[in-house]
Amino acid sequence: MDRTGKILIVVTNVDQYESVGFRTGLWLGELTHFLDAIEEHGFQGEIASPSGGWVPLDPQGLMIPEMGHNSRLGGDVTDRYRDKKFMDRLNRTLPLAEVSVADYDAIYLAGGHGTMWDFRSPEFGRLLAGFYEAGKIVSSVCHGPVGFLEARLSDGRWLVQDKDLTAFSWAEEKADNRDDVVPFNLEEELKARGARYTKALVPFGKHVVEDGLLITGENPASARGVGEAVARALREAAPQPRESVDAE
Repeated sequence: MDRTGKILIVVTNVDQYESVGFRTGLWLGELTHFLDAIEEHGFQGEIASPSGGWVPLDPQGLMIPEMGHNSRLGGDVTDRYRDKKFMDRLNRTLPLAEVSVADYDAIYLAGGHGTMWDFRSPEFGRLLAGFYEAGKIVSSVCHGPVGFLEARLSDGRWLVQDKDLTAFSWAEEKADNRDDVVPFNLEEELKARGARYTKALVPFGKHVVEDGLLITGENPASARGVGEAVARALREAAPQPRESVDAE
């Protein structure tokens, strides 16, 4: 398999909850911490979204020092947030309809509650199945696994069926006071698809699960760990240069 050195990062376009006035969107640290990890290993991230174009940011996730740093939810995103060139990339994301599986080595689904409204679609599911069946890594964090819920493989099985994985837990949803405004229980929906779901012993603890091509993280604090696991898996799978043999 030819390597491109590129990883597709998918983020949400949804900026508010349907039933209440809360603002939502991408949890920025789930993008930046993953991106930091893969770039340190020489990989490039390209950002896409279901509709393309502008990406909203969840205000709760903008944990720069002036706004209150909350390390349990993923850490400080100050440097990236202040980088205009980087932030401008969130104004012109690639539409998923224009994505070609062949252009990337892996796909990563960042979270934020907005994903609960625009990641759950048959079209996105088919794209994820295409990555998986092409032998490419499919990864996610927090609410990103919403995208897996409509992903079926060519044999009709759900992509997550009989797979070990994790995602934002219902206990964390309750602790975040969002259990009464989200459209469904992600933990239970994944289990209903046949996934072997696990979570950290303590809510908001780092938890990364690897099962072959599937790599998932439970919450914002796990985003960097997912990036490191993806980069490691890609490097281990890369073809090694053949040793030269001296002519006799």
